[in-house]
Amino acid sequence: MAEAKNNNLSASLEDYLEAIYNLSGEFNTARSKDIAKLLGVSKSSVTGALRVLKERGLAHYKPYDSITLTKTGRKAAAEIARKHNILKSFFINVLGIETDIAHQAACKAEHTLGAEVISRLLCFIEFVTKHNAKGYDWANKFKKFYKNCKK
Repeated sequence: MAEAKNNNLSASLEDYLEAIYNLSGEFNTARSKDIAKLLGVSKSSVTGALRVLKERGLAHYKPYDSITLTKTGRKAAAEIARKHNILKSFFINVLGIETDIAHQAACKAEHTLGAEVISRLLCFIEFVTKHNAKGYDWANKFKKFYKNCKK
């Protein structure tokens, strides 16, 4: 199995990895036409990205065949998806942002926020959740506070 040659991925390549990961499902495979549809790009763009992911040891790709992630690719994709989900959860559950807007914001932010920021956000979400379980709803108090700030 090939090891990743370069961990520095562009936002676009991270999107492709995450798409393959999310589409993989039960059989751990994805199809290029499904990746194109999910990301709203052309099939030729998908082909180009898959070639790069293959070169970097992150995906197994042959034209007209299903795509799978290498062990290294699956690990990288899982981390990208984890960051996305943490951010989306924060935007929805703490800041009260609508789901569609939160999803788009998470897509953009996941590529630029480093591990330390993501880690602190996760810690903050856990803090809010634990305090909510004890009867003090920080997220709801913030939402009410925010409504008054906008006036």
